[in-house]
Amino acid sequence: MSETASSQHGGRADVELRLPADGAYVSVLRTTTAGLAARLDFTIDDIEDLRIAVGEASAMVLPEADTGSDLIATFHISPGKLTVGVSVATGDEIEPDFDSFAWQVLNTLASSAEVVQAGGLFTVRLSMTSSAAGAGL
Repeated sequence: MSETASSQHGGRADVELRLPADGAYVSVLRTTTAGLAARLDFTIDDIEDLRIAVGEASAMVLPEADTGSDLIATFHISPGKLTVGVSVATGDEIEPDFDSFAWQVLNTLASSAEVVQAGGLFTVRLSMTSSAAGAGL
């Protein structure tokens, strides 16, 4: 992600993944997200919710991607919490569809979700806090 988008979250991403902006690569992003969440000891249910949420974030941004651009994912890791930004380069300001199925699913599954547009990037950022974090596990 660009410095502009990363700095809006509070610094350099702990992990960054850059893939072609093509739906065929979303499974790689979902698997990476699951692996990082497992490393943070997220529950199996939380991991599956994150996988679905990242898929829906991708569904929101991919149609807006400039031809030949990348799908950029950033991961900010903290104890019991994972924040994922899914971005594509766009030439225009995008009007997000907050009534879409993808947004409704994403907003339901994630602890928080937002859309950010800066530096020519259209980003859907979501955070998930592990349900195990509060359980003392």
